[in-house]
Amino acid sequence: MSQMPQQAALSRCPSCAEPLESGDRFCGACGYDLSAVPPLPDDSPTLTMNNGSAPQAPDGTPPPGHLPTAARDTAVPAPAGVPVSPAAAGTPVPPPPPAAPAADVRFDHRSEPTHRSEPTHRSEPAHTPDPPHRPEPDDYPLQAPDPRVAADLAAQAGSGDQPETGGQVCVACRSGRVDTDGYCETCGHAQPRERDHMEQEVGPIAAVSDRGLRHHRNEDAFAIGHTALPDGSPATLAIVCDGVSSATRPDDASLAASKAASESLLAALPLGTHPQQAMHEAIVAASRAVNSLAQEPATAREHAPHQNAPACTLVGAVVTAGLLVVGWVGDSRAYWVPLDRGAPPARLTEDDSWAAQMVAAGLMNEAEAYADERAHAITGWLGADAYELEPHTASFKPDRPGVVVVCTDGLWNYAEAAEEMARVVPPDAAVRPLHGARVLVGHALDGGGHDNVTVALVPFPAPPQGAGSA
Repeated sequence: MSQMPQQAALSRCPSCAEPLESGDRFCGACGYDLSAVPPLPDDSPTLTMNNGSAPQAPDGTPPPGHLPTAARDTAVPAPAGVPVSPAAAGTPVPPPPPAAPAADVRFDHRSEPTHRSEPTHRSEPAHTPDPPHRPEPDDYPLQAPDPRVAADLAAQAGSGDQPETGGQVCVACRSGRVDTDGYCETCGHAQPRERDHMEQEVGPIAAVSDRGLRHHRNEDAFAIGHTALPDGSPATLAIVCDGVSSATRPDDASLAASKAASESLLAALPLGTHPQQAMHEAIVAASRAVNSLAQEPATAREHAPHQNAPACTLVGAVVTAGLLVVGWVGDSRAYWVPLDRGAPPARLTEDDSWAAQMVAAGLMNEAEAYADERAHAITGWLGADAYELEPHTASFKPDRPGVVVVCTDGLWNYAEAAEEMARVVPPDAAVRPLHGARVLVGHALDGGGHDNVTVALVPFPAPPQGAGSA
């Protein structure tokens, strides 16, 4: 039931200052309508909810229990026994149980959907149209367009099927013209950016990366390539990086890491460096590249004092004629899928994550750990605020041909077990890697596309130079 606000008691008439009695509705001297007097405001301070200063005590210190907005968004309590990197954990949250925060853990909220999915419309006057709506950085009213729709529209554009006004067709309303800053002049929808959907095929390997259906930008990156060893035998490689969304500039971090790692491998392998050693050095080079992003001028910090260091995860694979090497830091993964589907597939990496630590310690089984909300809290990453760099590398000598799936959690969230991944990898993925990568990205999008999705397919053994997909 709705209630009217209570009117404050008045001792004098606001018009003539004549004394009043309790319950008077009109002034007895001048007839002033006392019900027209606005109620007195509550005596309480105004607190900002976002991007504001914290309430402070008279001595300038925040009150007990106050947590800044950035810390509320990223801090997650974790069980005792797991150390926390000071830069990654932020201000500790006072949790109900006496559990210590996770140690050296970075909480990455990459799987959280945006709050709205309906389109935003703007009204247009009869003569002079308003400028199109420009969403704020945290306001992304439309889902990312399905890359299959974008490809269809690109085909239409190539055939000359354009709006009468000319220019690019909007992927959302399919009728408006896209202006020079990338927004539709009719519905105001931001058009896909270059990194929203990326595909590349280099010789016998291929990779596809997509923004997904919920994120406003693609924070993944990849690099693929092939070279020759000193004896002339072929070597192929793939690097996949996933930006940590709770960090500053995660897209820049993943791009810098993937580029540095691939360049290091392509330089070291032809010189005769063992592939496993070359992978270790590539991860170190990627770490330096990401660390350098944090070296900003002091003036940049003045305008954004709450920024933290850029960060990302990395997983890579090098394939030669008889050797398979993987390296990783974080929770991006590599899988082995044999061409003979009667043989068992395998996961080649172990996550640097809270869930993996719980399983390794015997505190939870895998199903329980990955069902926990803290499962994707990573305990290893590339970035200036990482506690220490621990590159993981492993080498294998498969006894049969197959394909290596190198991917971010945007894919393996929808095919976590090796057997699940093997079921969704097309049987001809080794000879049609680009088609196979597209199928895997489509599987993640069909499953919900809550995260950026990136996958590279590397056939084993490495085919001779010049061999490509059929």
